[in-house]
Formats: sequence, C-alpha cells, structure tokens
Amino acid sequence: MDVRGVWVVFCLLLLAHCSLQQTASPKRRNGKKESANNAAIEELKKQINDIAQELNLLKEQQALQTVCLRGTKIIGKCFLADPVKKSFHAASNDCIAKGGSLSTPLTGDENDQLHSYVRQSIGPEEHIWLGINDIVTDEHWVDQSGSSVRFKNWEKEITLQPDGGRSQNCAILSTTANGRWFDESCKAEKASVCEFNIV
Repeated sequence: MDVRGVWVVFCLLLLAHCSLQQTASPKRRNGKKESANNAAIEELKKQINDIAQELNLLKEQQALQTVCLRGTKIIGKCFLADPVKKSFHAASNDCIAKGGSLSTPLTGDENDQLHSYVRQSIGPEEHIWLGINDIVTDEHWVDQSGSSVRFKNWEKEITLQPDGGRSQNCAILSTTANGRWFDESCKAEKASVCEFNIV
C-alpha cells in the first residue's frame, strides 16, 4: 500500500472514530450496548495505531530507497559514499545519524563490490574507513556491534597487516591495494562509505 492509500484509510478510520464518539449519548445506556461500543472504539484505536506504524515503516523504506538511489545496491545492502575525509569516529557517527553504519564486508564478493564502488564514486587512489576496530583488545577485531569479525581481507604479502599495534586500532580498505585492508590510526582522516541493510 502506498503512502497516499495509508493516509486515506487512516483518515476514514479517524472519521469513524469521531462519529462514534459524537453519537454516544450522555444518558446511561444498557451495559451490553455500551460494551459493544467500547469494543468497537478499542478496535478502531488498534487499527489507527497499526496504520500509523505501517506509515512510519513506509517512510523509512522510502528514505532508504532514496539513499540507495544515490549509492549502489548489492544483495541485502546498499552503499553510499562520502568523499569528505573525517576521523573514524566522526565518519561512524555520520553513518549512524543517517540510519546506517560504516561499511563492513562480510564476504570476498561483497569486499570486491565495495572496492569497485569506492574506485568509481570516490576515486581510484582513495582509502575508506571500514566499520571494524580493535580498540578494546589489541588484535581482536570487532564490528560496530561488538561481534568478532569473521571475514578478513588484510594485506599479508608485503606489509603483513595488521601491523600497527596499539597505535593503529581502526581499519581501512585501500583501492590502490585492490581492496586489501590496513590498520590505521583512528584519528587519521579518510573518506567513508555507509552501508544500509535492505530487505
């Protein structure tokens, strides 16, 4: 049901609710009829609440579709690039404010798609923040929900990443290293890509 249809149904239910309240007589009615009216009013209130929830969900979906139209879709997610360079925490907070999180590839294919998107949208020699860190426990990389990172794509051939110890607790995806990951100081300023889960 589109937003306009939800509003029409919402208005009709609200009108019916108001009509029931206006026709209720101030005189005492018999218990059976009053009980039936109360049940009808409660049912209308429930329907109004359900429609309001559905309307909010439709608004969220519409906003998400707008975000995805500006970015790119992959299976179950969409990415939206932000070329403005910020610290890890500032970039993370910006993504959260938009209703998403910093991109965190879960598979090699997803990492490749993110790498390709960054090259096209931000530039072929850029690096972006990933939504992982080892701030709490060195060498224990977690995503932004605090779960251990299962998929990893560290650069291991030349620089043996992650190699920064306690001074580099955040991770970047490098376009110049074909989407390989490097650890980096969280205070460094990098571009970012927010990801949004879609159904």
